[in-house]
Amino acid sequence: MKDEAIYLAIDLGAGSGRVIAGLMNDGRLRLEEVHRFENRVVADGEALFWDFEGLWSGVLEGLRKAVSRFGADDIKLLGVDTWGVDYGLLDREGRLLARPRGHRDPRTKGRLEEFMRRLPPEELFAETGIQFLEINTLPQMCAEAAGEEGLLGKADLFLLMPDLVNHRLCGRKVCERTNASTTQMYHPGKRAWSERVFEAAGVPLEVAPELIDAGEVLGKVLPEVAAQTGLLPGTKVVAVGSHDTASAVAAVPVERKGRFAYLSSGTWSLLGVEMNEAVMSPLARRYNFTNEVGVFETVRLLKNINGMWLVQECRRVWKEEGNDWSYPELAAMAEGAKRFQAMIDPDEPRFAGRCDMPRVIADYCRETGQTVPASPGEVLRLVIDSLAFKIRLVLERLEEVIGERVEVLHIIGGGGQNDSLNQSIASSINRPVLVGPFEATAAGNVMMQHYAAGGIQSLVEGRELIRNSFETEIFTPAYPEEWTVAYGRFLGVSELTGYPQSRFGKTN
Repeated sequence: MKDEAIYLAIDLGAGSGRVIAGLMNDGRLRLEEVHRFENRVVADGEALFWDFEGLWSGVLEGLRKAVSRFGADDIKLLGVDTWGVDYGLLDREGRLLARPRGHRDPRTKGRLEEFMRRLPPEELFAETGIQFLEINTLPQMCAEAAGEEGLLGKADLFLLMPDLVNHRLCGRKVCERTNASTTQMYHPGKRAWSERVFEAAGVPLEVAPELIDAGEVLGKVLPEVAAQTGLLPGTKVVAVGSHDTASAVAAVPVERKGRFAYLSSGTWSLLGVEMNEAVMSPLARRYNFTNEVGVFETVRLLKNINGMWLVQECRRVWKEEGNDWSYPELAAMAEGAKRFQAMIDPDEPRFAGRCDMPRVIADYCRETGQTVPASPGEVLRLVIDSLAFKIRLVLERLEEVIGERVEVLHIIGGGGQNDSLNQSIASSINRPVLVGPFEATAAGNVMMQHYAAGGIQSLVEGRELIRNSFETEIFTPAYPEEWTVAYGRFLGVSELTGYPQSRFGKTN
């Protein structure tokens, strides 16, 4: 049977970009990866930049391959999602003034603390409901305002990364709300940019783009895009949940009643619950939770946890040393190592940036009086189990903030393919874990395109589509008593290094 419709999801992550086709047929969605390409940060001295032109070339190549595979006539819509917080500055002609900076660029160090001398943390949280992280757009903009380059004074607008791609595709200069909400410059109650934050940051409000909602049709692809890719000139671009986590959470295959939590598992682990409105309580601020906008006017109350970044950095270091182990090989090495010899707090600042991760982990263990891992397998076992402990801690605090118990945790995203981590999480939190879909971001992206096309009318209908289209796997707790004893040790280690408390979120 011929497919009813083909949607193209342009899914851009911090490590790679992909063009994925969503094929809708008889009420089911099937995903096919069309093209994958590298996305990388380029170092220029200490500064870190995104190779946006390389990213754009990868997008165009993916669209060309999609046309070659499926034919232009059957491709109806396309949508873009990316990671959050990073942006580019445009001049009046819509040209980038410079390469977009990466959020791990060291220029943001100390900027947030400096900013909060002008707008105290309790007032900043009341304005934005966003967690205090030096990677946010706000400290980046503070660095921009103080920068010697003077680019901000030359800028007509800033656009976040998915909006930059949409601008190249169809010419619209707008910002979709799910990503705008990650900036720490957006007021969720007013559904508008925060004038107080812009003023305190020294950033003119005039550079902020118009805000739109997920599900809106932005326009048709530009003639030059059609010419370069083979797409029909009438092919439409849709604003999906442009923050990748918003798209991923949209695709959580929820069915049962009762409170659920989700973990978008990848480079970052994002753990949260879905709410109808932002939670701006002093306790939410103290625990450094964040309120990000979801699709269909939901709110994602969540916390960023430094996730598979630690494994990725270990793999990079070992590869440079001549050991090019695959991720399945690394997982097997971790399975063979003894548990609970040592543990780390994944969110301790020393683990946040590019570094010799195995050495930094060893130093941490030495400083905290623990057994130093003696092999790559022991390093990986330590990282996986420590991440599971941190997820338990954040989940307990999340329950405290909302005043409800979470019955089940849904794990979505590529990190869900790590069965060792999934099992550790189930055992650590002592409740069931449902895993899948792995391609939640692309599925949520396509789901919102299907909504724009009139195929579904609500989030409930969209999630029914996801349940009917993708399989899930259940992990149940094992040895919960042993995990609880080890969790007590984890809390002690975390307190030794001053984490997990936010240094910005203390109550008065």
